[in-house]
Amino acid sequence: MKELILNSTYFGVILSIGTYLIGLYIQKKLKWAVFNPLLISALLTIGFLVFFKIDYKTYSESSKYLTYFLTPVTVCLAVPLYEQLSLLKKNMAAVIISIVVGVLVSAVSIFIMSLLFNLTYEQYVTLLPKSITTAIGIGLSDELGGMETITVAAITFTGILGNVGAQFILKLFKINNPIAKGLAIGTSSHALGTAKAIELGDVEGAMSGLSIAVAGLMTVVAASVFAMFY
Repeated sequence: MKELILNSTYFGVILSIGTYLIGLYIQKKLKWAVFNPLLISALLTIGFLVFFKIDYKTYSESSKYLTYFLTPVTVCLAVPLYEQLSLLKKNMAAVIISIVVGVLVSAVSIFIMSLLFNLTYEQYVTLLPKSITTAIGIGLSDELGGMETITVAAITFTGILGNVGAQFILKLFKINNPIAKGLAIGTSSHALGTAKAIELGDVEGAMSGLSIAVAGLMTVVAASVFAMFY
């Protein structure tokens, strides 16, 4: 069975899509936010690899075709932004300030927590890109000397946390402005959070999509600067 799996060029793609579809089915049946399809997919995939004793490198090599779609999918998020372009122009200052603050809070919090837990430089720079899209985060982590696989895990966990907890946090702090909602979700939890923002409304989705691109570029600069302080 294991040999049959390993001989399949696309087994990683099939496994990833299959477990995600199972996650979607479970979420639709139980209707609980905590049963996020991506989280379920990740857990099932890990269990599958452990059970059949398949190393991550082999899985990664056969699922690499999915990663080709990361950049074009991220670019597609610009479509709802274009539809809300007039709203963006009216609130440009607030938008830029919000994203800058979000990026700085992320970088500062990681810096402080890394000091508190006595992390190594490699571990520290690995976590710096945690709140930006994978397409940018992997390259940034590699450039700074971090561990790409751990960076991907941190980015995924952050995105799932944002997707699952966004609505609760917004209600808890009584944030009702759709622009503020979108900016907060996109800046803190990239594309996975944006999927939730799109569910909340067109404005939320557009602002969240904008935050992904702008926060990603700002984080590249901020992370490079903060890496020198550690």
